[in-house]
Amino acid sequence: MSKQQRVLSGIQPSGKLTLGNYIGAMKNYVALQHEHECFYMIADLHAITVQQEPAALREQSEAVSALFIAAGLDPAKAAIFMQSHVTAHAELSWLLTTMTYMGELERMTQFKDKSEGKEAVGAGLFVYPSLMAADILVYNANLVPVGEDQKQHLELTRDLGGRFNHRYGETFVIPEPFIPKVGARIMSLDDASKKMSKSNPNVGSYISLLDTPDDIRKKISRAKTDLGREIVYDVQNKPEVSNLMTIFAQCSGQTLEQVQAAYDGQGYGAFKKDLAEVVVQALEPLQTKYADIRSSGEIHQILREGSERASAVAEATLKAAKDAMGFLPRFR
Repeated sequence: MSKQQRVLSGIQPSGKLTLGNYIGAMKNYVALQHEHECFYMIADLHAITVQQEPAALREQSEAVSALFIAAGLDPAKAAIFMQSHVTAHAELSWLLTTMTYMGELERMTQFKDKSEGKEAVGAGLFVYPSLMAADILVYNANLVPVGEDQKQHLELTRDLGGRFNHRYGETFVIPEPFIPKVGARIMSLDDASKKMSKSNPNVGSYISLLDTPDDIRKKISRAKTDLGREIVYDVQNKPEVSNLMTIFAQCSGQTLEQVQAAYDGQGYGAFKKDLAEVVVQALEPLQTKYADIRSSGEIHQILREGSERASAVAEATLKAAKDAMGFLPRFR
């Protein structure tokens, strides 16, 4: 039997997880755990590249962890852990930062976007890609699920891993991007040219995984639509409706063709009313399981065990990297 490939991914606990996170990332996490060795982190070190309120960070860290489980991740199959609980991430990040060129970091589009118009920008936001590279390389991950906005960071990770191997000898596995078979890119309810994001100040632009049924119905009823009234999947000419159709298909298990056929000749009103109920029904079991997990307190044990599994792999990789660079080992 061939060795399982290793997967690393994570989500920041810097806001409420959205339906876009679930469809675009978490559903793939669940699918991958059955055929791969998976490490899924709650990326709290990345979250603090912008200022976080301490109590909110703690609450969101625990909430995201519980949502991972509620979405279907099995702690017996996948290591689920807090990034900050595995100290090798931060240590390897520094080693890689010393090998990262200023020009490489300046070219990162996410840094440009997040720093635009600001008088002062923290250094953490600038070197963020080096920490992301450490996250991946410290597990010698073979595959990394990436969205369009993370491809540039993965390319830098591949460059840094190759640069290290060239200087110090073969140490890191060079990761490949993973293009998921399931899931879809879910866009904002108020602007289908932008990804649905928990950081959007307009709460009506996204559906939180923990939104109440009434909130979901209200948000979908107010979701932007295109001119005309036809329910047709046409991203170029009807981007808003196409986005809503994608949500319908992903939450109902139907194909886009089936959704289009079902609402042929009907207007937006009936479609949006049914869409709201489809989303409510899709999230109901997740929300129920989430409430059970939070009330039981089991998430603390899951995170403890996950960090132990992750640390065992990460510490071995970090030791190999430090040995290759010429650091003295700890004397006992």
